[in-house]
Amino acid sequence: MRLRFIGAAQTVTGSMHLIETNGKRILLDCGLYQGKRAESTRINKNFYSGDGADSSQQYFHPAQIDAVVLSHAHIDHSGNLPSLVKNGYTGPIYATPATRDLAGIMLADSAKIQEQDASFLNRKLAKRGEPLIQPLYDIEDALSVAPLFVSVSYHRETTIADGVRVTFYDAGHILGSALVKLTIDDDGAEKTILFTGDLGRRGLPILRNPEVINEADYLITESTYGGRFHEPIESMQAKLQEVILRTIKRGGKVIIPAFSVERTQEITYTLHRLFESKALPRIPVFVDSPLSVNATEVFRLHPECFNKEVFKMVIANDDPFGFEYIHYIKTVEDSKKLNDIHEPLVVVSASGMCESGRILHHLANNVSDPKNTIMIVGYQAPDTLGRRIVEKQPRLKILGEEYSLRAEVVEMHSFSAHADHNDLVGFVRNFDTKKLRNIFLVHGENEEQTALSTSLRQIGYKEIFAPKKGDVFNI
Repeated sequence: MRLRFIGAAQTVTGSMHLIETNGKRILLDCGLYQGKRAESTRINKNFYSGDGADSSQQYFHPAQIDAVVLSHAHIDHSGNLPSLVKNGYTGPIYATPATRDLAGIMLADSAKIQEQDASFLNRKLAKRGEPLIQPLYDIEDALSVAPLFVSVSYHRETTIADGVRVTFYDAGHILGSALVKLTIDDDGAEKTILFTGDLGRRGLPILRNPEVINEADYLITESTYGGRFHEPIESMQAKLQEVILRTIKRGGKVIIPAFSVERTQEITYTLHRLFESKALPRIPVFVDSPLSVNATEVFRLHPECFNKEVFKMVIANDDPFGFEYIHYIKTVEDSKKLNDIHEPLVVVSASGMCESGRILHHLANNVSDPKNTIMIVGYQAPDTLGRRIVEKQPRLKILGEEYSLRAEVVEMHSFSAHADHNDLVGFVRNFDTKKLRNIFLVHGENEEQTALSTSLRQIGYKEIFAPKKGDVFNI
């Protein structure tokens, strides 16, 4: 049996790992790589290393894959499925019911955003006589993925290939996110691989806690926040209140780039509680993302993923996502009208790393005003606009134009749905050090992986690897 690490290897985007066993090829995740436009396009357009000239360096051809197992619907884990299908994949995609529903709307939204961004940029390129760009995939490509989904509920072991069974457990990261356990009959010997996807945190506002798993021969775990520690979840509401009140006093706007799934719902849930308790004055709040509206409706379809507090709210017909207080924007025309409002307000808009979507237009219109606040509520990968904002670079390039960063920048890691260093170490600590043969650290940068590896070695785990893109392990 072989493991090949193709994406999210010493980086945090483009999750993709290949298992080859019993003559079958199983792909764990098929995420979109996010970063510099040219590099992202090159990586996402094909599934080969280098330029593909040397066939020995090809990772795989999509038509050669027998099954895909999807840990959750975030675009850096699911977003390149349309390219996979476009290039010849016709097999099943196994996911939880909530992941299936979210991925359906998220992939269509990803295609729409790519088409819109290409159209916007092409108008400028055409004026300059420069070559036009093409979106990675279109709506039709995204819709072609839907018929391939096979829903598998948590805890229901399912055969996905000869000698390979999958079981999903709740990862507590986003709605429907799963810890993926593969039980494999490899030449008569049973081996188990656990893939965390993205591991969540205990005590998040909406979801249940991640489940405790303590048996596997091999562990593939995310390492995004290795060596880093989140602010307590309990501080989330108080800090959000403080930042909004401070911005109101200046007469400014709070612009929050946020993923449409989970982070947006957590923010709206927290604002709902602040308004209900009268801890904040009733200022306008806008969620400017059609995907966020659709995703919130998917949340309503899956109360089985909620923690007890939110489940009780739903049963009592109390809206946890604040439709009473919050305006959800769908049309481009209504989005543009937000620029004409010159009083304090809050705008929550996608994408979370500021790489595409309507958030780019809100940032372009607001980053240069010192009265405003840009609130960053999630991890920002290298080479993204979000990372440049976090670094407070004085000049920002947005949609091809340069802007001065004069707005206040606030980071709030208490909203993070990723396990931090202590959470990751605590999760791995449950495994028997003698039974767990190898740990593979993925979905993290070198510094974070080194910190996590050091802590894991200190508690008795020895065989720890941080694979590079293309690395292969025989297990």
